[in-house]
Amino acid sequence: MEIREILDVLMFAVSCLFLMAGFPVAFTLGGSALLFALLGYAFGIFDFSFVGFLIQRIFGVMSNDVLLAVPLFVYMGVMLERSLVAEDLLESMGKLFGSLRGGLGISVTVVGALLAASTGIVGATVVTMGLLSLPTMLKRGYDPALTAGTICAAGTLGQIIPPSIVLVLLGDVISSAYQAAQLAHGVYAPETVSVGDLFAGALLPGLMLVGLYILYQIGMAIFRPESSPALPPEDIKFENGASKYQMILRSLLPPAILIIAVLGSILSGIATPTEAAALGAVGSTFLAGWRADRDNPKPIYIAAGGLLLILLLTRLTDLRFGRDAPSVTDMLASAAALAASAAIVWGLGVCLLRCYRNGTLQNVSRSTMEISSMVFVILIGAALFSLVFRGLGGDEAVSGILSGMPGGALGAMVLVMGVMFALGFFLDFIEIIFIVVPLVAPVLLGMGLNPVWLGVMIAVNLQTSFLTPPFGFALFYLRGVAPPEMTTLHIYKGIIPFVLIQLLALVLLALFPPIVTWLPSFLN
Repeated sequence: MEIREILDVLMFAVSCLFLMAGFPVAFTLGGSALLFALLGYAFGIFDFSFVGFLIQRIFGVMSNDVLLAVPLFVYMGVMLERSLVAEDLLESMGKLFGSLRGGLGISVTVVGALLAASTGIVGATVVTMGLLSLPTMLKRGYDPALTAGTICAAGTLGQIIPPSIVLVLLGDVISSAYQAAQLAHGVYAPETVSVGDLFAGALLPGLMLVGLYILYQIGMAIFRPESSPALPPEDIKFENGASKYQMILRSLLPPAILIIAVLGSILSGIATPTEAAALGAVGSTFLAGWRADRDNPKPIYIAAGGLLLILLLTRLTDLRFGRDAPSVTDMLASAAALAASAAIVWGLGVCLLRCYRNGTLQNVSRSTMEISSMVFVILIGAALFSLVFRGLGGDEAVSGILSGMPGGALGAMVLVMGVMFALGFFLDFIEIIFIVVPLVAPVLLGMGLNPVWLGVMIAVNLQTSFLTPPFGFALFYLRGVAPPEMTTLHIYKGIIPFVLIQLLALVLLALFPPIVTWLPSFLN
């Protein structure tokens, strides 16, 4: 083994060791890369001009419109968390399914899916459901391990069900890798793959995973009925004389409208993921403002109506300014859109003022800044790591290993999936996306794999990193809010079936790729 290859392996190993020791991710990646760049330069095997390319990478991040979706989706998720949407959903769904054996577990899974499609933030979802559902499920005699596994698994659905921050970051990496793979094969007019394609590809697998979770809940209720008892009738009551369906509609309709607006605008081609993220951020602010003062909903209704009107006009007419001879219909549509925009600005101002007065806006802004800064600083550190790794010849070594695997593309894919699954025990999904995926994706895509299918397979695999001990973040989140009678062993034991279900989902996606590729092909 040459010294360049030794330095590559050591750089990767040292980075993993520092990450497992708890050092900050961005500084670990950047620091270890700089250290091994100096070592390579000292041995005369590394061209230090590779480090100079970091400035271009940073500028590329700053000018990348796709990555603007990250802080917007983070804002949307945090705002919905602070507006107590999950609390209403859990209460309503718990009463809807509570009369059935396993009903509380099913309600947690359904709410997890709804929150995944509206927030996509694992920590917020797990903590919220842990605080609200965990005491009730334990009090009603649910098995502690089943309870823990259900809440943790439902909380991680935000990583695969769009809109997801994982899919945004992964889509950007896969897009660059796909173009690099085509250029390497002499295709100088490369096809593109977008975050929207990845959203469309992940929708059916995400719903399939929800279905598998619910089937497991039903199976436990049938074969181990003592593990998931039904709620007694006296616990299923609705406040203020409201009927069951009124209660469900009141709690389900606002987030459902937001989900349909965000995902629908992406999948129908009305908006890019970044534009849809802005729509989601505005919509979540409307929802928070409505909850802050339900006695005066008029500004929110008018603003939300204006938002829907603009979406409709965008779909049906041409609203661009500066055209030579716009039709009368387009001019009227543009005037209506301007009036709708004024209504949106007015309603948004009212909602922001309400959120400011109750302290929500300050907390949401701070959380959004912290999470977004973490993601982008890690991205810069990972960029330096990737440059040094390539400068030491690491990309050639990875390509040689994967190309030499028996079974061709299938063998290479199995190896990559196995390595990512193993790394998920110790590393966060962001680290794996920024370190591993840029190294292996160009090689795999160069072997002819579908980029959307590959991206969704990686996303489902990365979802397990939240559940696998010892560093599964969902486990830590639940442990932080769990009562003393629920032990860490209960949590570890409870997630095992759900990790196996996720692996089953990977196998199904590998055997039946159209589950991923059908919807993007249909929409295109």
